[in-house]
Amino acid sequence: MASHRRPKQPSRARVTVLTTAAAAAVAISAQAANAAPSAKPSKDEVKSKVDELYEQAEQATEKYNGAKEKQEKLQKEISTIQDNVARGQQELNKLRDGLGSMAAGQYRTGGIDPSLQLFLSSDPDDYLDKASTLDQLSGQQVEALKKIQDKQRELAQERSEASSKLKDLAATRTELGNKKKEVQGKLAEAQRLLNSLTAAEKAALAAEQERASRASADRVQLGNSAPASGRAGAAFSAAQSKIGSPYVYGATGPSSFDCSGLTSWAYAQAGVGIPRTSQAQANAGTRIYSQSQLQVGDLVIFYGDLHHVGLYAGNGQVLHAPRTGTVVRYESINNMPFQFGVRI
Repeated sequence: MASHRRPKQPSRARVTVLTTAAAAAVAISAQAANAAPSAKPSKDEVKSKVDELYEQAEQATEKYNGAKEKQEKLQKEISTIQDNVARGQQELNKLRDGLGSMAAGQYRTGGIDPSLQLFLSSDPDDYLDKASTLDQLSGQQVEALKKIQDKQRELAQERSEASSKLKDLAATRTELGNKKKEVQGKLAEAQRLLNSLTAAEKAALAAEQERASRASADRVQLGNSAPASGRAGAAFSAAQSKIGSPYVYGATGPSSFDCSGLTSWAYAQAGVGIPRTSQAQANAGTRIYSQSQLQVGDLVIFYGDLHHVGLYAGNGQVLHAPRTGTVVRYESINNMPFQFGVRI
């Protein structure tokens, strides 16, 4: 006899799970269908972003340069202090030897208080404060003791100063490393964006840079503007000799430069020392706020945080090392936010 048993119905929980899963699948499918494919940035968008990253890298570069300059200054100061301490210790040893010889001679004749012998291996401060000890010493011995005391205090102060500067040096080295990583990070990100371009887009960007550099070489006459001074003229001539040299962050010549590296190198060729960074160069001379009053060789400071500098070339042009991927060249002073000039 055939069985008439009713088929088993799915449980309420199983129906709910299946329904939820089906709804989720439909939703995901709908989202996938409606989602627009991520658009590849255009050449111009990449260029704009890369230019922004290069500017940020230049800002970090000037901070890197400042930390590097501070590190070098601290190292020189520490070396000088350490040399002074070494010489001071030699002088102190001679003073002690002299006093020791004096004491030995007096002791043999029975004319020295035993406390003086004790002093020779201890701190003179404890003895100079005791009148009873001074009463037993000759004027020559008291003078020698005071010289030793003064020298000990001087050495203690110099050692303390060296210790403080060593701590400052350690912090500066940490800052230097951080800024270097920041610069390298910006440049790496820019390079990643450039690598995303097609060969044709890369060629187009390269052609734009080539035109900019060629236009620099064929720039219109700079005019007959006289240099601000003989040394400004010499500095400008030196910078002109480096047209076409590549921008490299942290570089100060003679074959590659960053912006402040070029200006500091150029003035050095004229026998004038100016600070290393653009921010410090902004305070290196007399400020000129009107572009009409600028003269050839004046420093020209750009951007609100003063992170870029060039040399005024006359006729509204500036000679500078623009940024990574470019070379030393002329450019319109109006291509960047002018802040003021500096006459050295």
